[in-house]
Amino acid sequence: MLTTAQDWQPRQSRGLAFKQAVNDSRYLKVRPSDDEMLELYSLYKQGIQDPPFALAPRPGAFDLLAERMKGKAKIKAWQDLVHEGLTPEQAQETYAVLVDSLKVKYGFDQQAASRESTSK
Repeated sequence: MLTTAQDWQPRQSRGLAFKQAVNDSRYLKVRPSDDEMLELYSLYKQGIQDPPFALAPRPGAFDLLAERMKGKAKIKAWQDLVHEGLTPEQAQETYAVLVDSLKVKYGFDQQAASRESTSK
């Protein structure tokens, strides 16, 4: 997992950077690896805390096997962050840093992201 400096950004702009990173992640030119997607998912869920981990639904016994396995992997990745003691603020910072690195690694469609943000 990526680490970030404590003074990554002033507190006020962290939330904005996180929201921008969430939006930017939709416009990567190539889909990240499964491991990178799991890291994005767990950081996002820890960052938004909606619902909090303790109240998050778990994969059901009657889910299809592939979906149940995927759901368990997602819950485990998120649970690992909770057990590490990663705060929502730290998760948001790390998510933004990860998305920035993925933009460099996979490319980023700036035009599509700009079109979507101006259409809102």
